[in-house]
Amino acid sequence: MTLLNRMRSTLLAIGSALVVVYGVIFLWPIVPSQSNLPDSSSFRVKIAPQSSQANIAKQLHEQGLSISALPFQIGAKALLVGSKLKPGTYLLPMGASLGKVLLQIARGERVRESIAIIPGMTIWQLRSLIDSHPGLIHQTQGLSSQALLQLLNLHYPGDEGLFFPDTYVFDPDEIDLNIYRKASQAMQKQLSQAWSEKPSDSPLKTPYDLLILSSIIEKETGKASDRGLVAAVFLNRLKKRMMLQTDPTVIYGIGPHFDGNLRKADLRKDSPYNTYMHKGLPPTPIAMPDKDSIYAAIHPAKSQALYFVAKRDGGSHFSETLTEHESAVDRYQRKLVPKSK
Repeated sequence: MTLLNRMRSTLLAIGSALVVVYGVIFLWPIVPSQSNLPDSSSFRVKIAPQSSQANIAKQLHEQGLSISALPFQIGAKALLVGSKLKPGTYLLPMGASLGKVLLQIARGERVRESIAIIPGMTIWQLRSLIDSHPGLIHQTQGLSSQALLQLLNLHYPGDEGLFFPDTYVFDPDEIDLNIYRKASQAMQKQLSQAWSEKPSDSPLKTPYDLLILSSIIEKETGKASDRGLVAAVFLNRLKKRMMLQTDPTVIYGIGPHFDGNLRKADLRKDSPYNTYMHKGLPPTPIAMPDKDSIYAAIHPAKSQALYFVAKRDGGSHFSETLTEHESAVDRYQRKLVPKSK
């Protein structure tokens, strides 16, 4: 046999072997034909983080797939995906082949869950949202605020306001503490960045003061364009040692059972959050402020305004004097309960 013929024979043998290997990889079904989920046409599996190829094969086998370590590793090597296999929860097609499963895991086409913290949300609302999310493992349910803070290694009077509003994406069966941790770390990052830009004449003494004021701005702003002016009013009042006189702090002091109707009696009821009776900031934030409210507290609009009143379009009218403010209240609120500051 000539050298050329031997090469042809060798290549033919290699080609035949590859056809067999890839044929087995893509024709051998390893996913059961019956789902392990109710009313579903998919088969659910979960791969733990930092798993080796052999360990992934073991996990898949234990969850019901017809696969062992050696063919799994051969398939991963043949498809050049051995280093690309990603952890997570996957919904595999019924009766899918080894090749299809490997490519899906390598592409990271896994199930993802999400939870959205909305700007202005209170800690009561956030904890209820997280406690009721079906994709989370609930380790913090029923914990006190101080117990939660201790787990997060945070040292504050309470857990209100500490979690940055954003959408957090996670794998199913994530522990809920991780959501709190990610959101609190994001808030600390925002506060740290803003605090580094604080002007020297700001009456805010600590980053926690910044968080408290930002939460008030968040709850008091009907229109995003008013944030800077709302911040200016409160900062001007703090500088003059005037009471903030803001309804949202009083409402927060009433608690999660507030019925939506703020009465004159509520404004006369003593509470650490009643800023009609106590000067300065309340003891804690009253909500989760977003980035824009934090920015406004550090970079307020240039204004001498000390008062504002809500207009019917959702915005506010700002005044420098009490006389002007009373006129604005009469104009925009008339017989409605004044929302003056």
